[in-house]
Amino acid sequence: MDNGKQTLVFASDGGIPYSIYWGSRLPKNELLDQIGLSDLNDLTSSMMDKLPDISLCPESSVSFQGQPGLVIFHPDGTQLRPSFNFKKAEISLNSLRFICTSEQFQLTLLIKAQKTGVFSLQTLLESDEPVRLHWLAAPVLPGSQASNEMIDFHGKWTREFQPNRIRWTPGIRQREAINGRSGHEHPPFLIVPERGCTNSKGTAFAFHYAWSGGHRMVAEELPDGRRQIQFGNVQGAEPHSATHFETAELIVGYSEDGLNGVAVSFQKDFRDRIVTWPNPKRPRPVHYNCWEAVYFEHNLKDLMTIADKVAKYGAERFILDDGWFEKRNNDKTSLGDWRIDSKKWPLGFEPLISHIHKLGMTFGIWFEPEMVSNKSELFRLHPEWVLGNIDQTTGRYQLILDMSRTEVRDYIFEAISMILSTYPIDYIKWDHNRTFPFVDTSQTRGTYELLDRLRIQNPSLEIESCASGGGRIDAGILSRTHRIWLSDSNDALERLRIHHEASLFLPSCITGAHVGPRHSHTSGRRLPISFRAWVAAQRHMGFEMDPRELSPDEEETLIKIT
Repeated sequence: MDNGKQTLVFASDGGIPYSIYWGSRLPKNELLDQIGLSDLNDLTSSMMDKLPDISLCPESSVSFQGQPGLVIFHPDGTQLRPSFNFKKAEISLNSLRFICTSEQFQLTLLIKAQKTGVFSLQTLLESDEPVRLHWLAAPVLPGSQASNEMIDFHGKWTREFQPNRIRWTPGIRQREAINGRSGHEHPPFLIVPERGCTNSKGTAFAFHYAWSGGHRMVAEELPDGRRQIQFGNVQGAEPHSATHFETAELIVGYSEDGLNGVAVSFQKDFRDRIVTWPNPKRPRPVHYNCWEAVYFEHNLKDLMTIADKVAKYGAERFILDDGWFEKRNNDKTSLGDWRIDSKKWPLGFEPLISHIHKLGMTFGIWFEPEMVSNKSELFRLHPEWVLGNIDQTTGRYQLILDMSRTEVRDYIFEAISMILSTYPIDYIKWDHNRTFPFVDTSQTRGTYELLDRLRIQNPSLEIESCASGGGRIDAGILSRTHRIWLSDSNDALERLRIHHEASLFLPSCITGAHVGPRHSHTSGRRLPISFRAWVAAQRHMGFEMDPRELSPDEEETLIKIT
């Protein structure tokens, strides 16, 4: 398969196909059998008489000495070790579908050449009888023998996208995001640069697992020196027996232009394929978010005064953040009770929205739909809707709703739809402020279903993915949303580093960056308005400060930069 500047070549000895080449684009008359011969490995003492292939789904049944790509059990707990035979390849212009079978199972390995220049890979497993799945890898690719290191990422709140440069050694580099979302701790990205690779030159291979519910990454050097890279959902995240399982999409790309080439490929894929815009030709509006100006203190007069000022600075969308719904005066109560607080908003949102529209701005609003406060009317009525034990440790004083339940999704859909149908709202900031008590893929699929349903009903609606800042950034959530809040840090110095590392995969048009307060609420640092504004202007720009604090000179500076 050719795609842009890269080629993938596969072979089979009658079993599951395996990749024998991934690299720069080959000429059309390339002798693929010679590439197959060059992929053979020498045998030495104490090794297998024939080395099992690093197939697209390595099998324990063929004495493979590394981590298998499939671990399944009979419902009674007995481990199953199927041995697959290659059945057929279904070939179209831009895709390959390899179908392999065993006595009970069918394994489908799908490889697509996307128009954006990346490949996407997915594994599907069908069983004649229900089985328990422990682990299923997306199609597995070998790791380059010319690489000394791998680059993956870690982070935490306000310190997202910090690169780890880890040397290849015999054994496993394994990382799992087990908190139920793609995570600050280990976002699902990996780069394997070859020796001599820099930002602007050299060879690199990049991977991204497009799933929001937690993932497992395995980068393994086998005893014989070969390497494999696996991505899939967290082990054990399928708690029920079933006859059908599938991985999320694994997006991969090859660069011969260094790390910058990785950035070009993945930014293009996110911008032009993953994110589906309501109106692709519409310029990205400059945001104003009121959170760091007023927090929970919502007051119509103050918000109208703020709107007057930010419209003058160039804001084109005004987002009303947390604190607008019943009894929400702090973060300890009321999540799930999505009714407008009549004390703060006796006339509803109409006075504020009318004022905002007169200023030429559109209106957006904050929700945290997957969460519930244990001090809320929803929790009192439906404690059984909570994911996990009711007496579990809370996070930010809140619990998580069980999104696998149809009645939960229906309730949230109807509550949000009531607000959207009552007022002209074109934007939702969709937050997610705590980790899960355990991982279950049905939770993520339920959230996806809810987002899809809302977008079908509201085709012009744009949605921002926020999860305590950058806790849920992946192609799975971005195929349903249009912007990510990269970090809760509005400190411009910190943002420069976060922007730089995240740009290896994420384009500027979806990466929210705001001009924060003069005094940063997260770092305590004070930085001049010109610096804060220029940093925000490098991404999808917005403001998130109290404009009433600005001096005339600061206002003029902000207007010029915007």
